Formats: sequence, C-alpha cells, structure tokens
Amino acid sequence: FFFDSPSPQMSVPANVKPYGKSISLAKAKALAAVCSQEALANGWAMAIAIVDVGGHLIYFEREEGTQIASLQMAVDKAKCSVGFKKATKDFEDRIANGTLRVLGMDGVVPVEGGIPLELNGEIIGAIGISGGSAKEDGVVASAGVQALPSL
Repeated sequence: FFFDSPSPQMSVPANVKPYGKSISLAKAKALAAVCSQEALANGWAMAIAIVDVGGHLIYFEREEGTQIASLQMAVDKAKCSVGFKKATKDFEDRIANGTLRVLGMDGVVPVEGGIPLELNGEIIGAIGISGGSAKEDGVVASAGVQALPSL
C-alpha cells in the first residue's frame, strides 16, 4: 500500500476525506491504550493494530491469550480501512446485501473491526481490531475512534 496526500494544486471533492499527516506514535499508543482498556473491561483478548496513511504499521499490541490468527487480521483490517477510506463493516454489509464483487477487490477485509482515523477532517491512519466476534471487534475499534479527538 502506498497512499499520499493530494498535492496542494489538486482539489478534493467535498464528500471525500483527504489524507492528512499520519498519526504520531504517541497518539497511536494512547489510542491503543483506550482500546485495550475497553477490551479488558469486557473480558476480550484482542489484537490492536494502528497504521499510518500509507497503510504501514505504526503500533501493534495484543492481549495475552489472543488467538494467533487475529494478529495479522488486525493489521489487514487497518490497511483495508485506510486504503479504501471506509470501515471494514461497510464491506461486510455489502456482502450481506448480496454485493459479492467486493470479494474480488485486492485488500478488502469484509469483517467489522477496521475503521479509518479522522482528525480535523483528514484521514490520519486507521485502526484494526481482531480477537473477538466481528461485533466485539467493532465495539473496541469504535471506543478508540471516539476517544481520538481528546488524545
């Protein structure tokens, strides 16, 4: 994955969120701490991945007991979210509604738990959570996204 912010000469349509400066390591760690707290409060063992605007891993952690398959799944959810500028739940919903062509799109992870990170109207990265059910992954990812502005 390689994505870049548009050049100053390019205009971005109003309904399209531009890529901004990538999330900092300090903010990524703080975001992961919020997610970890949410997961532990619910008794869920989760893998937490945070990527920059290029889909490159900035920070990763996993709770003790997290299933091994969830480690890569968390990273893949985050990469999908930043690359397509949408939550992985969107792809899950499309498939549930019969739009199977998304399965042929390279990099799509159609399982809830990946969400782009937005700050000041720009995408600064994405978070990917895996380890529980898709809904549980989404709850933990959403807790982080909601806390982002105050971190």
